[in-house]
Amino acid sequence: MEFKYVIINFLILVAVLVIAGRKTVKKLFGGRYERINSELDRAEEIEKMPMPFLEMPSAESLTADCSEETEKAESIVAEKIASIESFGEREKSEIHRGMIEDARKELFSVMKENVTNLFSYEKYQNAIRALDRQVIDEILKKISLTPGDMAYLKHHDVLYVTLTSAYPLSEDIVADVDKATSGMLEAVGGKTSLWVKEDSELIGGLRLRIGDTVYDGTVSEELYQFSKNLSREPIMHDDTVGHLIQEFTEKAESFRPKIHQYQLGRVMTVSDGICWMDGLADIMYGEVVEFECGERGMVLDIQQNRIGCVIFGDFAQIESGSRVRRVGRIASVPVGECLLGRVVDALGNPIDAMGYLPCKETRPIEYKAPGILDRAPVNSPLHTGIKAIDALVPIGKGQRELIIGDRQTGKTAIAVDTIINQKGKDTVCIYVAIGQKDTLVAEIKEKLESHGAMEYTTIIAVPASASAALQYIAPFSGSAMAEYFMYAGKDVLIVYDDLSKHAVAYRELSLLLHRPSGREAYPGDIFYLHSRLLERAAHLSDELGGGSITALPIIETLAGDISAYIPTNVISITDGQIFLDAELFNAGQRPAVNVGLSVSRVGGAAQTPSMKKVSSSLRTRLAQYRELAEFMQFGSDIDEETKKTLASGKLLTEALRQPRYAPIGDSMQTVLIFAVSNGFADGISPDSMESFERELYKFMLEEKSELAVKLKEAKKFDDELKNELIKALSEFNERS
Repeated sequence: MEFKYVIINFLILVAVLVIAGRKTVKKLFGGRYERINSELDRAEEIEKMPMPFLEMPSAESLTADCSEETEKAESIVAEKIASIESFGEREKSEIHRGMIEDARKELFSVMKENVTNLFSYEKYQNAIRALDRQVIDEILKKISLTPGDMAYLKHHDVLYVTLTSAYPLSEDIVADVDKATSGMLEAVGGKTSLWVKEDSELIGGLRLRIGDTVYDGTVSEELYQFSKNLSREPIMHDDTVGHLIQEFTEKAESFRPKIHQYQLGRVMTVSDGICWMDGLADIMYGEVVEFECGERGMVLDIQQNRIGCVIFGDFAQIESGSRVRRVGRIASVPVGECLLGRVVDALGNPIDAMGYLPCKETRPIEYKAPGILDRAPVNSPLHTGIKAIDALVPIGKGQRELIIGDRQTGKTAIAVDTIINQKGKDTVCIYVAIGQKDTLVAEIKEKLESHGAMEYTTIIAVPASASAALQYIAPFSGSAMAEYFMYAGKDVLIVYDDLSKHAVAYRELSLLLHRPSGREAYPGDIFYLHSRLLERAAHLSDELGGGSITALPIIETLAGDISAYIPTNVISITDGQIFLDAELFNAGQRPAVNVGLSVSRVGGAAQTPSMKKVSSSLRTRLAQYRELAEFMQFGSDIDEETKKTLASGKLLTEALRQPRYAPIGDSMQTVLIFAVSNGFADGISPDSMESFERELYKFMLEEKSELAVKLKEAKKFDDELKNELIKALSEFNERS
């Protein structure tokens, strides 16, 4: 119902804007235009006329004038609603976003058309031309040579200067510009070549270009800046539209150009999502550029004579020879509490049909990792709620633990269960889906919502259909969002699902950028790519707030080959790995954690004292059991001691089984492992382990809750606590 309400609101908005808004604005402006046009022969009266002011109609008059149009809009809404009922969440989100963008474009086109018409009259032309001297003086105060200009002058004697206006300029203004620019270059041993041009698209004002740098004081630039502000403005209802129209009109009436400084370049070639440009001599790696069509990209390669850029949007709209401008900032994404509970793309744009994101802060996607002195030891557990992991390969806050295995072995399931287990623990979670199916992401979101986990989770979804550029920046965007909370003193869990697809995306971009390929066609800096990403996970020192980022990168292997290029790279970066065995998975052991190949380099430092003591011999006993089980495949006779070892190992293996979406608290895990390891479950069959486990949890939570709290908070697992646990388990066995 909420989505239908949003659809109805925006479709009515678009209909009112197209049918009534344009008509109303034209009527308000047009009446004055006709009056001016009919009185052109009476110059004196024209001079006395006040500047036109747009008075917004009242809500009642607008409703009365547009009753028929509203009825039409409502019928359109009904048809639209009927046509989207079968759409999935992502398709609904795209419709929602499309309606917003259509409304913005229509609103801006109405405004631009009327401003262009406004300045077509002589009175307003004279008013804007009277500001030329003021504009050029402000520009000449700002001009300077950039490092790129200085580098250009080392190889060329002449630097080109272009002065552009919407109408002919006076000779004194041209002479002043020539004198100022020539004097500036003579000081460094260079010369200028001044070109004076006219361009009616500027509408009014002046634009001076020196080399790649543009000093812009034109009406068209003000329109551009207003359109950018409009794109960030939430259009929630008709009052917002009215406010924007009024604000825009007031600016047009009292127009005073501001001097905007930026750099321009030129598109050389574009193909396959990669653009090569020249100019922009002062641009930096990772900086954002904007093309004439409105699409944006990020610089990933800087060579002597050209710049390589990846394009975020549709590269088919970009043409060779078109202009590209420097935005003036490193690629960044919105951050903050507003992202919790939302699904966004790699650029931080919402894609969940839940409306506008009111984020006020941004962070660069690339950021320096904390230094050694800024870090604290990893000594606090981050419980996954999964018995096989918390007991055998524990994860600490600030650790980087790799999840690795073949397709369909439960890697994503472990990550989702870990997110669900953070409920009520004041841990922010970020799930980055790289190259995953839309249906899988929708399923994960649904599960997280059903368990109340979306309240503290952000999903960054970049499906396989997205460009390689967006898949490349997705994990860095997630890391930037996580860093906001870490530096605010909070604990964060971030999942990269998965970095294999991320590496493939980066390989595609690198090959298109003509970088030399290496092993398995990956570029030589693929190791550095993942290391600078994963090194951003850390546990900060108390002086910096004590926040942490715990990273769970996922890597997909082929036929269990962990010695392949990308798996070995990421293994060498992380603090351990959880290896999921396809054979164990197919045999019904879930989660399919291979004890022999799984390791945590943090170890017992990431466990509670009780769990550390109870699980100390667990790995050895499981390894011994599996070795004996493989040996017994040959059918040899065994003694009683070996039978006991096999039976005990079988019970331990069964005890570590766990269904999806059912995380277990740390104290309950401790009780179960202690009970099975110390013979309190010897009297039951492996098939009855699930029932035994369920009854044990119920007994402990209902009748021994104080003991459960002690196990969780105890500083050490001493004999007193051990005897108390043995007494409780004995009582449980007597009742059973």
